[in-house]
Amino acid sequence: MRNSGVAHRGSRGGSGGNSGDGGYELLLQLSFPAIPDRLRLVRPMVRASAQLCGFTVEDAQDVVLAIDEACANIIEHAYHWRGDAEIVLTIFKIEGGIQFQLRDFAPPVSLRSVQPRNLDNIIPGGLGIHFIRSIMDDTRFMRAPDGEGNILELTKRAMVPL
Repeated sequence: MRNSGVAHRGSRGGSGGNSGDGGYELLLQLSFPAIPDRLRLVRPMVRASAQLCGFTVEDAQDVVLAIDEACANIIEHAYHWRGDAEIVLTIFKIEGGIQFQLRDFAPPVSLRSVQPRNLDNIIPGGLGIHFIRSIMDDTRFMRAPDGEGNILELTKRAMVPL
């Protein structure tokens, strides 16, 4: 497994306390092949992480759907269905919610290519970005700090105080 280069923002294990850097606590980092079938292994971890961060079962399921769609977009658009590629998922518990970082090791992706399409254009497909943005509170797309790959950062705040 290669070094993901994803910045760890909180504590790494122990009793689960925060490290004092803005309330970030590392919950999980997982590297998996960019194969659609592997998403069935990722979904339960995303669901459990969201519930651990105070989300209801229904809200946790919405988060699972958004992360699943984001992973599917990486598999299709960044890797073009190459089965030998890797995705790194990092999950942080943050004050009042949860944050996900999805990293690929694909060539740079143009920010224009990750913009949602016009909803007035009635055609099948192409709604993944709209879907993700409707579920998540914040989305941020960036080049990996080491220049190898792209990072999609998705943040969701819990509706109930933790």
